[in-house]
Amino acid sequence: MNPIADMLIHMKNAGHAGRHNVVVGYSKIKHDIADVLKEEGYVKAVEKKSKGAKHSLSIDLFVEERNPKVKGVKIISKSSKRVYKKAADIHAVRQGYGLLVLSTPQGVMAGHKAKKAGVGGEALFSIW
Repeated sequence: MNPIADMLIHMKNAGHAGRHNVVVGYSKIKHDIADVLKEEGYVKAVEKKSKGAKHSLSIDLFVEERNPKVKGVKIISKSSKRVYKKAADIHAVRQGYGLLVLSTPQGVMAGHKAKKAGVGGEALFSIW
């Protein structure tokens, strides 16, 4: 399975189960994605933890009375089919209540910031 999709599905399922924390395997792209989600208010905190040579990523979720902030995720790019968007093709997700995350030449960023900067890239996923 796609490791990014795995991380996102873990976050969504943990939120619906009322858990406040998710621990996933570490990679730089996952850390960058979690930082973007933190900037946009979908997660509370992101921390890289190490135990010997193994690294993991601890993500604190916003969950209030079993009502999670992350309600749904749609994976756009997959290993079998990559989807790229130009800056002009970036639109709001769920009438502005969601977020599109892209991997651009300037790094991983939210769709509205990529559009403002005039850069496109690989559309990774949308979250709401």
